[in-house]
Order: sequence, then C-alpha cells, then structure tokens
Amino acid sequence: MKIVVIGGTGLIGRQVIERLTEHGHNAVAAAPSTGVDTIAGTGLSEAFAGADVVVDVSNSPDFSDDAVMDFFRTSTTNVLAAEKEAGVGHHVALSIVGIERMLEAGYFRAKQAQERLIRSSGVPYSIVHATQFFEFARGIGDSATDGDIVRLPSAPVQPMASSEVAAAVAKTAAAAPLDGDREIGGPERFGLDEFVRRALRFFGDPREVVADEEAGYFGGHPGPDTLVPGPGADLGTIRFAEWLEAQR
Repeated sequence: MKIVVIGGTGLIGRQVIERLTEHGHNAVAAAPSTGVDTIAGTGLSEAFAGADVVVDVSNSPDFSDDAVMDFFRTSTTNVLAAEKEAGVGHHVALSIVGIERMLEAGYFRAKQAQERLIRSSGVPYSIVHATQFFEFARGIGDSATDGDIVRLPSAPVQPMASSEVAAAVAKTAAAAPLDGDREIGGPERFGLDEFVRRALRFFGDPREVVADEEAGYFGGHPGPDTLVPGPGADLGTIRFAEWLEAQR
C-alpha cells in the first residue's frame, strides 16, 4: 500500500516509515521539509494522490492552550478534507491514553478535539492511544522544574519506548480500519515522579525530584487511573531499565 505519514520526519514518524518499508509498503513522509504544510493545506493533494492510508503522528510546535488547539483543529480539518478528495480509505491517528480524564489540561482538550473531528469525518479511521514515551522523561522534568527542584505528582504512569509506539502505529496502519480505538502502554507501572527521578539520576542530572500531589502535569492534575491504560490494552515488552541501558 501507499501510506503517507504526516509528521514522518519526527521521532515516531521516522520509525513508522522504517517499519512499513520493511514490510513492503510504500511509506512516504509528509512534513514541511517535504513540501506538505497541514496548517496552510498546501501539498496535501499531491501527497495523498494514490494513497491507501494516511497516518497522522504530527504535533504542535507550540503547547500553549490556544496555539495547540488551533494546530490540531486546523491541521486535522485540512488533512481530512484532502483525504476525502483523494479517496483515502483509512486515517490513523496517534493520541494519548487518558485524554478524556484530564480535560483541564489544554493539550488534552486539543487532542480530544482532534479525535472528534476524526470520528465525525466519515473517513474510516483508527485511533491509537499511547502512554508517555521513555524519551520524554527529561522533558517532563524540565516542564516541572523550579530552580533545582522538580515537583511532580506520584500519579501512576505506564510509559513505553517510542520504538514500540511506532510498531503499534505501523501495524494499525497496515490493517483494516478499526473505526474505533486501540490502547497501548509499557510493561511496568510506577509513579510519575519516580519515572522522571530514575531518568534524571541515570543521565547524571543533579536536580532533585520531589513528590508533590499539588503539582500539575501540563496543566492538569492526574488521578490514580488518569495516565494508565485499561485492562484490554496491548502492552510492550521493553522495560525502562533496559531502555536506559541502551542509551549508553
């Protein structure tokens, strides 16, 4: 199949293309650097010509509430319209586990708006809900830093390697549309504060991570079930310690 990957030059997109190519598909990266601008709507018709599937793993360059909402609404609207025009038979989007459980967070509200557009578009679709990536642990720490202290709640998380996220997205893209959702997560569960603490310690970062239940997480306050997948989720096999060792 011809499968177009929006955000195909990013962390997940590159790996999705590699996986699809290994399995004999014609996987094409769509990004500003390849002449596709989903906000302006330019290059979409050309990229989608003859495409069987479009995978959207793009992300907003600005995470402020208004900017991220505008990005996902505008980009998704333009992509879906171009898919209809080109006769694309399957739209695959990467989203987040628990977005409906923490809507005080602007990023989560924006992803929910994106999902609503997809579900109501009439284009057959699959939405993959993933937990946090191992690769984002230090970035989460940066977002919660005050001086030399990182304050994060101890809400449970079940993070996973980006390679396993990409594998799940590629597998979903190569299959028939779900017209529904699929949840994926990592094999281990621990507190958000512990997740970041272990990463910073491994990389020799001197900042102290403090468990603070009043601390926010990207504008929200996760509870005991907010950021973890449900019982029917597909779980990866790469453990955090194993992934950290591979970073050496």
